[in-house]
Amino acid sequence: MSTKPPRVVAELGRPETPAETAARKAENSRLYKSRKTINNLVLSLIATLGVVVVIVLAVPRGDYTVDRSVDFVSVAAEAQPSVTQPLVVPELPDGWKANAAELRHSKTDNVTSWYIGWVTPNEQFAALSQGLDSNPSWVANELEKTLASGTETIGGIQWTVYDNRESHEDIGNVAYALATERNGNDYLVYGTADPSELTVLATTVAEQILSSEQSSESPTDSTEG
Repeated sequence: MSTKPPRVVAELGRPETPAETAARKAENSRLYKSRKTINNLVLSLIATLGVVVVIVLAVPRGDYTVDRSVDFVSVAAEAQPSVTQPLVVPELPDGWKANAAELRHSKTDNVTSWYIGWVTPNEQFAALSQGLDSNPSWVANELEKTLASGTETIGGIQWTVYDNRESHEDIGNVAYALATERNGNDYLVYGTADPSELTVLATTVAEQILSSEQSSESPTDSTEG
């Protein structure tokens, strides 16, 4: 019975020694395990992505927009008993959506204020801040210490105008503002909205201010002798 001659390795030009054969098999085994580990990792990632896709597709969706509007009339009614001054609740046309309404307190100026924020029909920001027994320092801070640019009569009340639309400084949301003071209260109408929209807001604020002042006047009784 003949014995098969040892395999000649081309790179060596001779048969492998037992040690070289063992080393080659060990290296092949290592490479196989390495490739298997990488393949398992890739398969694991593919499986994970598949689960994520299933979860995403399983979440129900609808063609709707979340309504984040705030019922500022109700908020004002709840807040009114905690303050002595009447809170202004503007009656605005359709398209104005309030997204914030609250009583605020400034520790810096020790002033309590009534705040309402809106998204206007033109998708811009508008706000009302009513400072209760406020002071000039509160007004200056609310209006980012900007300077007045004139005055305008709106709704039967004179307002100070702050037109900062051409300002190169960071004036936050006070691109345009209107301010008036009545009986110790400061009323600020401001925002990034067009002046025409802010004028609409200021007009209804003025109407409520005058109505409140008229209703608070004591009737004078006359007697005939």
